Amino acid sequence: MSGFDSSLAVSAAGMEAQAARLRLGSENVANADPPGSRRKIASFESRTDGGDGTALVAPGRVQLDRTEPTRIYDPGHPLADATGHYAGSNVDLVIEVADAREAQRSYEANLRMFDQTRQMAKSLLDLLRR
Repeated sequence: MSGFDSSLAVSAAGMEAQAARLRLGSENVANADPPGSRRKIASFESRTDGGDGTALVAPGRVQLDRTEPTRIYDPGHPLADATGHYAGSNVDLVIEVADAREAQRSYEANLRMFDQTRQMAKSLLDLLRR
């Protein structure tokens, strides 16, 4: 695999991983209100490309956040225990927005790298045609 191919593969793998991270963040925001819902955390793992052994990032297994959910006092709620509390969600919207912003910026950086590599390959082909 040429240097251009490796660079494109690395940046494409990075975009795929960050897209998975964004997808999980949007699922967390969508499930922030239901009682007992748990925050999903994206994990990444390293894999190698078959051809030349280029190290790539890949989305790993989805993990659930082990933080205890908030205890909400509402004696009239159907899920309330004898003390009048029930387990809420452990999703924090501020953290989700911050994670989404970080994932978006990482995605954009990989996209710029992909575009730069594509432009360099195009310029090389233009030079070779002369």
